[in-house]
Amino acid sequence: QVQLVESGGGLVQAGGSLRLSCAASGQTVSHYAMGWFRQAPGKEREFVATINASGTRTYYADAVKGRFTLSRENGGNTVYLQMNSLKPEDTAVYYCAADIVYPKVYNMDYWGKGTLVTVSS
Repeated sequence: QVQLVESGGGLVQAGGSLRLSCAASGQTVSHYAMGWFRQAPGKEREFVATINASGTRTYYADAVKGRFTLSRENGGNTVYLQMNSLKPEDTAVYYCAADIVYPKVYNMDYWGKGTLVTVSS
């Protein structure tokens, strides 16, 4: 079992930045790829970014490429999503996820409860 807890969401103006954190715990967490997904009001959940177990490879959705950066620290137990140049369309609940497979852009095995990011125009 892997437990995931997100933090760092909030309200920010367009053009601003936020950093989301995801703390993972459980057995062999460092062996899992981790990722972020988001769900905007009235829309389906969508893939944002993922990082492999060693933290050496990342993959991003086109919508965030060049603006968001995913990193992994603390022995692989914490991932950070640095979000720059935020747009109102980035407003969503952001979910951290983990899976043994990399890269995976859907149906990851473990999920956090989410953190809300609101970008005002």
